[in-house]
Amino acid sequence: MALHTHDTIVALATPSGPGARAIVRLSGPAVASVLAAVFESEQPLQPLRRALVEGQVRLPDVRASLPADLYIWPAPHSYTGQHVAEIHVLSGPPLVELLIARLLEAGARAAQPGEFTLRAFLAGKLDLTRAEAVLGVIEAGNRDELQEALAQLAGGVARPLQELRDDLLNLLADLEAGLDFADEDIQFVGQEDVLKRLTKGMALVTNLRRQLAGRALSDRPFRAVLAGRPNAGKSSLFNALTESAAALVSPEPGTTRDYLVRRIDLNGIAVELVDTAGLRPADDAIESQAQELGREQTGRADLLLLCVEAGMAPTDEERRLLQRTEPPVVGIATKCDRGTPARDFLATSAVDGTGLSALRELLREKANRRARPALAPSLSRCRHHVEACLQCLQRAHQTVLFGDPAELTALELRSAIDQLGEMVGAVYTDDLLDRIFSRFCIGK
Repeated sequence: MALHTHDTIVALATPSGPGARAIVRLSGPAVASVLAAVFESEQPLQPLRRALVEGQVRLPDVRASLPADLYIWPAPHSYTGQHVAEIHVLSGPPLVELLIARLLEAGARAAQPGEFTLRAFLAGKLDLTRAEAVLGVIEAGNRDELQEALAQLAGGVARPLQELRDDLLNLLADLEAGLDFADEDIQFVGQEDVLKRLTKGMALVTNLRRQLAGRALSDRPFRAVLAGRPNAGKSSLFNALTESAAALVSPEPGTTRDYLVRRIDLNGIAVELVDTAGLRPADDAIESQAQELGREQTGRADLLLLCVEAGMAPTDEERRLLQRTEPPVVGIATKCDRGTPARDFLATSAVDGTGLSALRELLREKANRRARPALAPSLSRCRHHVEACLQCLQRAHQTVLFGDPAELTALELRSAIDQLGEMVGAVYTDDLLDRIFSRFCIGK
């Protein structure tokens, strides 16, 4: 990605398609002049100041003006450190396309993927770990991933690294000052103090390495729970997917009273499949306990497979269930050898094998996404530098402990500081920035 930060860029910052609101974002020195070509209001836009302005947008070949709200953040107090503006309009794709085209004609340039966040990084508003956390927030597939990304965005990784880097820089300055006055009886920092500060640094980096290892992958396999009405074919589907006869199958509704768990291997990815009792009102203590166990398993699911027998329409309760996002729900039509599946349901049959391969692939894709969290690339990059930094600190500690020349200690300290700098972005290359920001979507 070419680092042309003096252009004024524009992009749609919200998903495309019809909706209540679309946000068109601009950043750059010419924001005011570009806005003047399309936006009208009673409030003058020059000079730019932090404000919410109500007005309308003029578009070519559109007779009526389009109502719009304009949010302005002048430099340097903005996300990118430059003048930033957002035009909020009704999300009608043809109108939004005309608006962006008009802004491009007025002097803006189409933003590249991740260019807004890249400018924020180059302006010192974000370090690299926080920039990667922005992508983690966007790509978070569940609440845990979102909380992890938000914690990193708030500085959960960068803050201790920056504090350690500052301390090591001070220590290096003391050591190099001593080297400058090596011929004189002047000591800027004693051996005991150097060892103490290096030991503190090694402890912090070791703790960070442990945290990153724990956050990279979950110990628990992906859990998919089969749910649905009694006699919906859940147990037959469970047996077909696990290639066993673990679940008791009977035409009598309510045969499954407990839940069953089997682990299956999908091309190297482990998935726990859970069969639960059919959803229905409890008429006795045993049934009540079965329903409670089913709800408990549903609450622990990473994915809920809602089973509805082919030829039957989903109930209102099942339709509401399909709208859930935590955990996500996928509609599965069972017994498709006997009838027609409901619309948008994945057709399966435990009898003739219809849809089983597609269902296994769906489970594999969902499990694979969870196994590789949104912050995985960031964590992988950090782990590499953490290991290298720790090795440098260990070697520096040994040079002090064995009384080696202070030049060797200073050399290892510089290497450790460089590793920390690459983690937070104090030291970077264009190639590194390309690898990070090319994964972003346009408008972020």
